[in-house]
Amino acid sequence: QVQFVESGGGLVQPGESLRLSCTASTDEFNIYHMAWYRQAPGKQRELVAGITSGTYTKYAESVKGRFTISRDNAKNTLYLQMTSLQLGDTAVYYCNADLNFQRLLRPNDFGSWGQGTQVTVSS
Repeated sequence: QVQFVESGGGLVQPGESLRLSCTASTDEFNIYHMAWYRQAPGKQRELVAGITSGTYTKYAESVKGRFTISRDNAKNTLYLQMTSLQLGDTAVYYCNADLNFQRLLRPNDFGSWGQGTQVTVSS
């Protein structure tokens, strides 16, 4: 089972930027579709952005134009560049992987998660 270590979170002010990283423990990182999710207090985990093993990407409407998902297969690492951060982006951010991209769109299908990384946007 693939394990993930998320990092890069922190406390920022509205309008600032952060880059999150997710390192996966697999020698086959390049064949997995990957995604970022977030869970705010009292809310369900939601998809933020996904990327196929190729170059297709998908974003939640709330982050389109502000967040960019990318991957470095040589480093087994997934990234999320977040700009123009808003108060509503405050959450714990997680990553996950699957060989079926459509399954990534359903975070409730996953039973195993990393520890996540906290992003707090506050003035």
